[in-house]
Amino acid sequence: MSSSLPLVREKRRSKRRIEPARIPERGGGKLGYWLYFIPGAIAVGLIIFYPLVRNLRLSFFHWRGGRAEEQFAGLDNWIALFGDQEFIQSFQNIFLVIIAMVIVPTLLGLVISALLFDVVGRRFSGKLSSFLRATYYLPQILPIAVAGVMFSWILRPNESGVLNQFLSAITGNEVTVNWLGGSYGTAMASVMVLMIWIQIGYPVVIFMAALGRVEPQLYEAAELDGANWFERFRAITLPMIQPEVFVVSLTTTIAALKVFAPVFILTAGGPNKSTYVPSFYAYNEFINGTDKGYAAAIASSITIVVFVVAVIFIRVQNRVESKEA
Repeated sequence: MSSSLPLVREKRRSKRRIEPARIPERGGGKLGYWLYFIPGAIAVGLIIFYPLVRNLRLSFFHWRGGRAEEQFAGLDNWIALFGDQEFIQSFQNIFLVIIAMVIVPTLLGLVISALLFDVVGRRFSGKLSSFLRATYYLPQILPIAVAGVMFSWILRPNESGVLNQFLSAITGNEVTVNWLGGSYGTAMASVMVLMIWIQIGYPVVIFMAALGRVEPQLYEAAELDGANWFERFRAITLPMIQPEVFVVSLTTTIAALKVFAPVFILTAGGPNKSTYVPSFYAYNEFINGTDKGYAAAIASSITIVVFVVAVIFIRVQNRVESKEA
């Protein structure tokens, strides 16, 4: 009996060693987790919400800037927007920007990603497909200032411009078209080309990532059944990446509504303010205008339009997903 006591004691010690330590529960345990959100919430409040509220408040005042006194204007700034031809022209240009940043890149991105995945990836190699995908995305990581300077060099109005030199070599005549300042048509088209070139890599990468979850056997089975590439694209590719199409369309539309840098670098709103977009118009009014409250109204209108567009996109996506479910 006495010989078994050390064995029992050893078992008890081993049990005590393997049992996890119990941490006493505290009433404020759940609150502790929320404390980690405080730094981020403060940063979001200071960087996003405070300027947003401040700008919206300023849109109801007349203010010349600096130490000048703010004068309450009510809805005067907002009413003036609807009679401002430059503001209306800037929003009309947004439709062209949406074509350049949303519609064309999304459609081309769908086709290019499907070709890279269904044709290049399957018939050649996945490495070649990944390399081509990276080349399409390269303009996205290029600083917009660098891209703008490069396009400005290409589109120079005199004979030193690369595009004019190329056209002169083809036609045999000296071409000196002022692409950025000659007319509204050439200036806006030049800005749109830059936007398309920069934006096209984003949907290609997103759609290629979405196609990674598609079973290759689906394409092989469809091909054995005699389906051509377009039929496979319509029956397999589009339904599988529909959520990503909504995400790309939403994010690029918001980016188009807020676009600033391409216009600022290439045309500076010219010729004769014809290539203004709302964000550039708000910037120009705030820097060069006499009423900062009016510039705040322009900027606030952009925020409202972005919010409305985001809500519409999300509701449409939810309805489509609910119907499919």
